[in-house]
Amino acid sequence: MDEEVFPDAENVNSVLAQESSELLHILSGQSPVVIMKLCQMMPSYAGWDINLASSIPPAAAVTEHIKAVLEYFRVAKAEDCRNFLQSMCILCENIPMHLESRLMSVAGYENSACEHSSSSVTGGKSSSPPSEQLVKRPRIDYWPQYKAAVMLFQKRRWERLSERLVSEVQLENVWVSLRTANRGRDRPDQTPGSADKGGRTPEPDGDYGAMDSRVTLETFLQGCAGKVTVLVGPAGSGKTLLMSCLGQHWAQGLGPVPSSYLFVLLEFRQLNLRSQPLSLSDLLFRHYVPMKEGDHKKEAIVDYLLSNPEQSCWVLDGYDEFHSKLTKQEVQRELLDPERPLPVADLISGLLNRQLLPGCTVMVTCRVRDVIDLEGVSDKVGQLLGWGCHEIKEYVDNFFRGKADSALGMHAAELLLSSQHLLAMSSLPALCNICCICLEHLLLESRDPGRTAIPKERGSETRRKAGEKEDKGVQSEDPGEGSEDMMMDGTNGRAQLLLTQAQIPSTLTQVYLTVLGSFLYSDPDTRGSNDELITTRLPQSILGQYRSELCELTQLAWKGLEDGKILFMEEDISQDVLKFSIRTGLISQVELRREDGMLVNSYCFTHLTLQEFLAALRVMTSADVSDTQLKKRFSLRTRWTTKSDQRTVFTDSLHLFLCGLASPQCTSALVQLARTPGGKGGQSWVQRRQSLVLKLLKNLCHSNTLTGPKILELCHCVQESQDHQLAKQVVGTRPTLELRNIRLLPNDIDALAFVVNSVGDNGIGLDFGACSMELECLDVLPRCQYIQHLSFRSRKYDDKFAEKLSSILPKFTNLRKLEFCGASLTATGATSLASALPSCPGITELNLSDNHLKDGGIKHIADIFTKQPRLVLVKLGRNNSSLEAVDYLIGKMSLCLNIQQVHADGRKELSVTFSQNSDLHSHKKKSEPTISLLNQKWSKADMQKLAKSLAHCPALSVLNMSGSHLDVETLKTLTQYLPEINVTKKIIANDSCLTVEGLVILTALLSDCPAVVELHIRLQSPVQVSIVFSGGRQKTANEESKLLCLSWCGLLPSHLERVWRSLGTSPDLTLLDLSSNCFGNKGLRKLLDVLPGLSSIQEINASNNGIGMEGVLMLAGALCSHNNLTQIHISDGDSVILKFCPDKREDKQQQKIFRINNNKLLPSNITTLCRRLVQCRSLLELDLSHCSLTDKAIDNLMKVLPKMTSLQRLNVSHSITSTTGALVLIRCLTVSQQVTSVELRLTHCSLKGDNLERLLQILQQGPQLSDLDLSSNQMEDEGVKHFVDSLQQHKITSYVNLSKNGLTQQGLLDVANTLCTFDNVSGVEVSLGAEERCLIWFTQHESFVKTLSIRDSSLERDHLVRLAEILSICPSPTKLEFKNNSLQSDWIEDFVKLLNSSQRGFSINIEEHWIRSEEAVSLLCRCLDLSSNIHTIRVHHNTLHLSLMKSTEVTSISLTDCAVEGYQLASMKSIILRCPLLTELDFSLNSLGIEGAEFLCSVLPSLPNLTSLSIGSKEASVTVVEKLSEALLQATSIQCLNLSGHMISDTAAQIMTKMWPCLRSLNLSHCEWSASGGLQLIKALGECVSLEGLCLDCLRLNEESRMCLAQALRKIKSIRSLKLNKIDTAMGPLQADSVLDLLAAMEGLTRMQEIELEGWRMADRGIEELTRLLPVWTELRKISLSKNLISDQSGDMLLEALNSCTHLEELYLPSNSLGDLTAARMALVLPSLTYITVLDISENRIGYEGSVSLSKAIMCMNNLTKIYLTSVGTPELCAVAASLAHCPLIQDVGLGWNNCGDKVAVELARVMPLCQKLTRLDLESNAVSVSGAEALVRALQSCPALELIRLWRNKVSPGEAQRLSLRERRLNFSST
Repeated sequence: MDEEVFPDAENVNSVLAQESSELLHILSGQSPVVIMKLCQMMPSYAGWDINLASSIPPAAAVTEHIKAVLEYFRVAKAEDCRNFLQSMCILCENIPMHLESRLMSVAGYENSACEHSSSSVTGGKSSSPPSEQLVKRPRIDYWPQYKAAVMLFQKRRWERLSERLVSEVQLENVWVSLRTANRGRDRPDQTPGSADKGGRTPEPDGDYGAMDSRVTLETFLQGCAGKVTVLVGPAGSGKTLLMSCLGQHWAQGLGPVPSSYLFVLLEFRQLNLRSQPLSLSDLLFRHYVPMKEGDHKKEAIVDYLLSNPEQSCWVLDGYDEFHSKLTKQEVQRELLDPERPLPVADLISGLLNRQLLPGCTVMVTCRVRDVIDLEGVSDKVGQLLGWGCHEIKEYVDNFFRGKADSALGMHAAELLLSSQHLLAMSSLPALCNICCICLEHLLLESRDPGRTAIPKERGSETRRKAGEKEDKGVQSEDPGEGSEDMMMDGTNGRAQLLLTQAQIPSTLTQVYLTVLGSFLYSDPDTRGSNDELITTRLPQSILGQYRSELCELTQLAWKGLEDGKILFMEEDISQDVLKFSIRTGLISQVELRREDGMLVNSYCFTHLTLQEFLAALRVMTSADVSDTQLKKRFSLRTRWTTKSDQRTVFTDSLHLFLCGLASPQCTSALVQLARTPGGKGGQSWVQRRQSLVLKLLKNLCHSNTLTGPKILELCHCVQESQDHQLAKQVVGTRPTLELRNIRLLPNDIDALAFVVNSVGDNGIGLDFGACSMELECLDVLPRCQYIQHLSFRSRKYDDKFAEKLSSILPKFTNLRKLEFCGASLTATGATSLASALPSCPGITELNLSDNHLKDGGIKHIADIFTKQPRLVLVKLGRNNSSLEAVDYLIGKMSLCLNIQQVHADGRKELSVTFSQNSDLHSHKKKSEPTISLLNQKWSKADMQKLAKSLAHCPALSVLNMSGSHLDVETLKTLTQYLPEINVTKKIIANDSCLTVEGLVILTALLSDCPAVVELHIRLQSPVQVSIVFSGGRQKTANEESKLLCLSWCGLLPSHLERVWRSLGTSPDLTLLDLSSNCFGNKGLRKLLDVLPGLSSIQEINASNNGIGMEGVLMLAGALCSHNNLTQIHISDGDSVILKFCPDKREDKQQQKIFRINNNKLLPSNITTLCRRLVQCRSLLELDLSHCSLTDKAIDNLMKVLPKMTSLQRLNVSHSITSTTGALVLIRCLTVSQQVTSVELRLTHCSLKGDNLERLLQILQQGPQLSDLDLSSNQMEDEGVKHFVDSLQQHKITSYVNLSKNGLTQQGLLDVANTLCTFDNVSGVEVSLGAEERCLIWFTQHESFVKTLSIRDSSLERDHLVRLAEILSICPSPTKLEFKNNSLQSDWIEDFVKLLNSSQRGFSINIEEHWIRSEEAVSLLCRCLDLSSNIHTIRVHHNTLHLSLMKSTEVTSISLTDCAVEGYQLASMKSIILRCPLLTELDFSLNSLGIEGAEFLCSVLPSLPNLTSLSIGSKEASVTVVEKLSEALLQATSIQCLNLSGHMISDTAAQIMTKMWPCLRSLNLSHCEWSASGGLQLIKALGECVSLEGLCLDCLRLNEESRMCLAQALRKIKSIRSLKLNKIDTAMGPLQADSVLDLLAAMEGLTRMQEIELEGWRMADRGIEELTRLLPVWTELRKISLSKNLISDQSGDMLLEALNSCTHLEELYLPSNSLGDLTAARMALVLPSLTYITVLDISENRIGYEGSVSLSKAIMCMNNLTKIYLTSVGTPELCAVAASLAHCPLIQDVGLGWNNCGDKVAVELARVMPLCQKLTRLDLESNAVSVSGAEALVRALQSCPALELIRLWRNKVSPGEAQRLSLRERRLNFSST
């Protein structure tokens, strides 16, 4: 506003009269001095000066004086009254600013600017100096003048805006949701006091954390004085309109902003034009409301504003449009200089940061995402809520009011409310207006053709006016009368409405396309006939007519989008297009004030989304926008805002429109715009651009990094594209769509429904976490038809929400899982859900945890258990429930028999688990339910109530009461009721604060309660208590035995007496564990005293009890005196185990063992111990290994030994500390008549010279030795040679270990020479590397192959010559193994040559790292050149394999997996051509290429006897087979062909199938081919009537090929080996019907010896079909069925069927679901399959019972060489480990990933020395500690053949692992 407006003058006396009451209150609070000065202005003041001047004047007197003064001046002259008011305003304090402004304004200053009050009034005295009076008056006078000008400006502004409003704006009807305001920590609250705010009562501040707390806008703005208030809302929500309305209310003295304030409304879009710095004065008078008066007036107003900042309200509208970014001050800084010009951004930042006008009121409007910039400065934040259905319908009614046909508005409202897209748009006022325009157009267009049209000028008026409103949410005007702008039916004047819901656009993009058409139809200057326009149903026709205008508009929109520009000047648009755009309503006109103050016109699109839509049209129709630009703009927006987000004025809808325009429904419209002016279309270009958009969208569908908001946005994009395949891809990798912290609207749910419904019967889950949603969203949610999992997690979801949810739950027919947790559900809401859940019979899981159900709500849910037959799990934890709720659930167990578990953990967890109906009706026995009542506070009364409830329950398997405090009285109550409680397995009470007194009470249960069979108690932390019943024990031989374990209880000798009394007579006690207590030797005595009463005892563990040597002697005496005490094991000073044999028959003499290991025994101890053992009359074994016996101790032992007549075996391994002592002991053994066999390990004794000679002499005279270990004795070459020379004189049956004796190559040759000098030497192993290994093996068999293995020994040429000489005179067939001996090629060639004249039967393996590629080819050729005795030669990887026979021809040449290139084979041609008897040629796993194929083509014709050719490849290549196909067809002798890994073209397939009938073996695994080529190859298999071996691993077959394979198998009766592993179809793994069909085709294959069907997933039906075939396959040798979903029941059937395959050697069943039932069947079947060598049942679910059954089977498998039990499901594998002792041929054992502990490791250590052929033991990923590893290390000393023990991922620290590895190199703790 350029002119000034001054208020009309008021009567000064009247104003004083009106304000007298408030002035009386104000003056009463002033000081006596001020009151006296005011009173002195009256002529009669002198009479009561004394009273006022007194120190404490009477209050009543003062009040009377003030009333008198006010009454005087009320009727005084106007001039005197003005002087009085002026003086009062200057002298008095705490006058409200609105009152002060009014008083000073009415007082005026014209007559008093230069003089004081008249003498007649003041009595000649001045009330104050002139300067003091003149300070405030000018400012006060100009201030109301400027304020009045601003009021007039705001009124006129509102008049312009309100002209076109459809409905009246009322602040009390606008709703705002409160948000949490993040005020800066260092910014003080500058809210003015009540006086500063004109007496208004301020609202208390609060944190508005809940988005759902709603207030009206009027209420929201109350109490905003002095604060920074932020109002947020999307574009078009009406922020600008509301701020203008607020200004109009202020101008009228209404609304929340007091009229005494100065109201400053600044628009950021206007501020963007201010490039020059501004001062505060410039901002007010040049930018806001100008003033023509001089600078002194402006200065006066600014001065007053600076003095009274709280008297101003600053409204900053549209921060989202601001080009700059506001800055925040982290700490309070100094005030800004208001006179200093500053950039606009700094000026506005100063207002917000309180650096400018501190205390003023500030209001900011922006979008939601921009509020993050205002964090720390805002005191209050509110978000405008969108219109609901009521507001939308009201607006539509107003829009269509006055139309000729009243039904038009009603029908429009119905259509709008039924369309999610229109409804979502209409929640914003600006877009609601657009929707109404769109609907009006569609309704008019739906008339019957041929109707008479109204003149188009009237029809276009609505659109034209709509285009005149501002972009930012100004609501549209009523578009006109419209009575003539309708098609009439010519009868009664009513419009005939033909538009249906199906004709409403189905996507947002199509809505905007229709809106664009409606704007274009409104053009008064339409080119073409009216009829053509009226009857056109789709917009593409009219788009073509306006192509040139739209092209310029879309270009403008795109350029604005790129530049972040929404306002355009006249020069940006051509005049014709500008007029057209305004005429049609596409563009609106906006006034802007330039920097020079002039008003100019600018232009913007009707709404931001319209600009974005037009920009999207540009992208899709113009080549000006590159693919790169499109990709850059195509990204999903997120509803989560961060400080790093790039600010933009737009709504980020471009990608949505692009996706919508990519749909086929929009193609024709796009083509109209993309056409060239000449008329030629751009359809192909448009389709390419659409394909690019869909490709980008597809990539996003496959992304696995999208957050919830972006997934939701992706759903909107896919819905826009209307592409159901994309929808499937969205949910293809997301079984559950997780949405977190998003405000959801019904159209969001509609988008989710479009995507979710693409999954079909596969089902999907929706997880809403902390998402705000109105109840209307739940109305839309049932559109998601295939929801299986529905989850709601937020405190926002309350009983009302649950009630609404209950009404729609029955509509989810596929729902399986419902979660309503972390919410605000109470018993009321639980009642609602409970009423609805019975209508959802498919529910299997219900989660209502973390609510406020309390006991009542839980009872409501429990009451539906019997009505939900498919329930599996119900979670009710964290609901403020008590034990009463738990007791109610336990009571339900008697009514609901499928309850499997009730679990309660304090007040945290509460859940109920159910068994499924299929489990109830299956043949498998149903397990009893369990109850877990953890961390509860029990009283005696509580325990009694629980016990009574448990007594009425069905049989329980487990009752877990861990974590509870069980005092003595509670325990007594529990034990009292225990006989009435039916528990079948165990009661657990871990961490229960048990004492020794409680222990004694529980011990009595073994005697008093017959059902209790085991009692386990540990009192030290962690406390463990377990009462085991017969059904919960591990299976043992005697089912009636009982066990008592009281370890780690701190028991003293006195405690033992109480335990014995409590235990009473328990004749069935078999195992007593008293380990880790404190009873010492005295307690041991008490224990031994009660042994006679323990008639059935089998084992007592008294370890870790401080038992000393006195106790050891007591134990030795007990061993002699107690007949049933048979074994005593003492080790490491702490471990004490007593074992008993209950068999007391006198005719059978007991074998007794006294073992003391890893103890330091003094000589006197040895004497005393052995003398005590002399008394033993039973057969005795004395084990003193690892006891460090000194020479004196050995002497004492030798003295006593002759007296120990019952001694059968003496073990002193690793106990002799000196060579002398060892020799003394050995000599004693030679003269004793009792000694019959010795395992002698004499290590670390320095056997040199005389010591070695004495040893050899003793050994010659001694008994037979099974093992002789002389390792680590510093014998060196000389000592070793001396020993091996005398070897013939020693009686050794197994092996001699000479490792770690400092051997060189010479010593190696001496040891190797034993192969030819001693007939019973079967093998020699030597390694001179780090492990220093040297072993000589013996055999007692007459016919055997001798083996020489030399590794890491750095041999020279001379050594090879000597070895050749040794081998040449070897009488038996010999196998030679060289590995990493640094041999050179010519040495190897000479070595082979020297073997020419040797005896037949040589097998040579030479491994060197350089034997690869060209060197491998060269070495092979040279060997064939030099030796005529080579029978077969092969290089595999980097190893040369030779088979030599005298006077023979080479029959096999192989180069496999040794990096040979095709061109390197050329040198072999001449060699191969000289081998006419060659029958096998193998070049597999190399890179043959075209050169290799050509080589084969050149040699194949010259090999008439070639029967086997293998060229399997690692890389698929089409050239090799295609090149070879013709040559192979000519090679008629070939019977075995391996083409694995190749790509076979259709041409090659057609040629090769001609040779199929001649083949006996064919390998096509991993091959690739086309569908037609593959079909041809598979069909041809039917002609292979002689085929014996077929391998088709890892092939992908279509349905037709699969059927052909089945037909072919029916024809091939000769098959012996069939490998069909991991066969897939085009749709993935084989389906059930395909599996059954292929298995049925094998029915006639009666000669089957080997079959592999891995990865078929055949499950029970397939296994059933297979078991029908197995009885016929009596020659079966190998079967592999891994990954076949074989259940335990099917495994049982399978093993039963295998009973007839008596020749079976290898059984592979890993990665299935086998369990104890299958293992039990193995125990029955496998012993009859005596040829089994390999058993693999890894990755199954075998439990303890199964492992015991399996161990029984293993005991009978004498030929077993390999067993793999990796991850079988149980750590209890001790029985399996023990059973390996019965497998003398075992070589490889896999027990990894089972969590096995030290017990298994110790048992393996015991068994390992008995498995002399064991080479590898895998224990990775178990729970073996250092103790177990140490046991394995000790056992390795007796296992020279064992090469590796894997211990990766066990409970061994890296430091300990390194220590153990250095001690024993065969332990491997690494992952490789």
